[in-house]
Amino acid sequence: MQDHSLEQKKEDGEKEYLEKKRMYDQVKEEPGGGLFNTFIGEQEYRPVWRPIQPCKTDVQPGMRGGHQMCMDPYTETIYLFGGWDGNQDLSDLWTYHVPTHKWTLIMRDTEVEGGPSARSCHKVCIDPDRRQIFTLGRYLDMLCRTPGNLKSDFYMYDIDSNSWTLISEDTGEMGGPQLIFDHQMSMDVEQRKIYVFGGRVLTPHTAITFEERSGTCGMALVGSSNSDPTFSGLYCYHVSTNTWTKLCDDCSRPSSPGFPTIRSRVGHSMLFHPGCRKLFIFAGQRSKEYLNDFFTYNVDTQEIQQISEGTKKEPCNIPAAGFTQRATIDPELNEIYVLSGLSKDKEKRDDNVQNSFWVYYIAQNKWSCIYRNENTGEHYWSKMQHLEPCPRFAHQLVYDPCNKVHYLFGGNPGRSCLPRLRLDDFWQLQLCRPSHEQILQKCKLFIRKHRFEELAVKDRMAALQYLQTSLSEIIDHEDSEQTKEFQLLASVLFQEQDEKETHLGAGHSIDESGCHHRRSQLFDQLIEFFPSFMSQPKANLIDLISL
Repeated sequence: MQDHSLEQKKEDGEKEYLEKKRMYDQVKEEPGGGLFNTFIGEQEYRPVWRPIQPCKTDVQPGMRGGHQMCMDPYTETIYLFGGWDGNQDLSDLWTYHVPTHKWTLIMRDTEVEGGPSARSCHKVCIDPDRRQIFTLGRYLDMLCRTPGNLKSDFYMYDIDSNSWTLISEDTGEMGGPQLIFDHQMSMDVEQRKIYVFGGRVLTPHTAITFEERSGTCGMALVGSSNSDPTFSGLYCYHVSTNTWTKLCDDCSRPSSPGFPTIRSRVGHSMLFHPGCRKLFIFAGQRSKEYLNDFFTYNVDTQEIQQISEGTKKEPCNIPAAGFTQRATIDPELNEIYVLSGLSKDKEKRDDNVQNSFWVYYIAQNKWSCIYRNENTGEHYWSKMQHLEPCPRFAHQLVYDPCNKVHYLFGGNPGRSCLPRLRLDDFWQLQLCRPSHEQILQKCKLFIRKHRFEELAVKDRMAALQYLQTSLSEIIDHEDSEQTKEFQLLASVLFQEQDEKETHLGAGHSIDESGCHHRRSQLFDQLIEFFPSFMSQPKANLIDLISL
C-alpha cells in the first residue's frame, strides 16, 4: 500500500515536471515572452538615472534655470530655448540629438534671427507632425516694465526652414492671455489646438517677492507684492484659424456672471491626453497657498472632473504640496510621471533636500511612489552627484514616449550661500521593470536550484558537477546577491547528506514524500509569473460552488 502511494506521488511529480517544461517551452517559443506581460505590468518601476556627459570638445548649453525644453520623439531631438543664468536672461536655441549624443547651437541670439527676445519662465510646446515649436510668455524685471514691453508676444519656430514667425505681437489684444509667466501650455496635435492655463499676469506696478520669484524660475528679485496677484485663466489657441478662445476665468476675477471659472495658479503641471481628450492639471501655488488638488478638463465637453481635492482627509499617498514638480504623460501606457524636488518655501528648503518620483496610473486612479530619497545632507549629495541629480527647481524634464526615456537639464539647486548658482548637468532617466529575459532567467534559476537540491540527496559528486556547470552558467556573477546565494548553495551538499539518513526508507533511494512537497513548492513559485488562467484557483474550491 505504501509502495503504491509513493509510486503515485512519483507519477504526480513527473506530471508536474512535464507541465513546467511545457510552460517553459511556450514562453521560450512565444515572441516577446507574452505570457509574462501580466506579471511585468504589476511590478513597480525602478528609476535608473544616468548622467549624460558630452565630449570635452563639444559645445553645450551653459548653466541656467527657467529655460524651456520640448522633444521631437520621431527624430529623437530635444530643443532647449532661453532661461536665466543667474545674471541675465538668455536667447540661445539648442538641440540635442539622442542617437549621436551631440549638442548643436542652432541660434546664439534668436532675436537677431527674427525670433523672440531673451527670456525665462516662458513656455514652449511642439507639433512633431508639422515640425513646429510655439513659445509664449516671459518674466520681466520690475525695473524693465513699460507699457510698450508688457505685450504678450507669441512666436512659432519652423524646424525645417530654421526660421521664426511672429504670430502675434500681443495675444491679449487677440482675445488670448495677457503677458504671463510660470503658466502651462499643452498641445492637441491632431486638432492643432494649444491650451494655456494659469500663470501670473505681469502688470506695471506689481512686484514679486524674492521667494515667489525664486520659486518659479530661480531668479532673485528684491521687492514685495503690494496688491493681490492677478492669475490668468484657461485659453485655447486654434493654429489653423489663428484665433484665441477664453474657456475659463480665474475664480477670483470672473469676467461676467455665469462664465465658467477655474482656480488658477502658478508652478503647476498640465498634461494633455489625446486618447481621452482631457487636460490633467495638478498642484501649483496661489500666492502663499500651496495647492495639492488634481482634476481633469474635458476639452470637448468643457467638463471639469475632480480626481482629488488635496485635503488632509484624503489618502496621504500622493505627491506632497509645496514642492517643485515636473510632470510628463505616456498616453499609450495611461501613466503620468511626476518628479518632485526642492521645496519652493525658502525657509523649509534646507530641511527638504530630497527627490521623489511618482507614477499615476490613470485607469486605476492610483498613485505610487517608486522612489524617495531619504538622505538629505550635503555630504550625501556630493557623494551621489554622479549617480542621481540633486534636488532642484527651475529645471526642465521632457519625455520620449517612443523609447520611454526622460531627460532632465539644469535648474536652481537652491543654495542659500550661492543664490546665483545654476546647474548645467544633463541626465537620462529610465523606468525599469523586469524584462521577459530576466524573468525567464529567474525561472531557470528556480528549476536548476531545485534540480541541484534533489541531486545533492542522491549523488553529491553529480550535484557538485551540476553546481559548477549548469547552475553556475545562469548566475549573474556581477550581481553580489546572486553570487552570495550561489556560494551558499555548496552547503546544501552536506546538509542534505545528513538528512538523507533519516528520510530514506528501506528499498528507496529518496524520500518521495519530501520530493513531492518540494516540487509542489517549486510549481507554486513558477506559477506566480504566469497569467491566472494557467494556474489552479487560489480561492477555496468550496467557495466556488454556488449553493
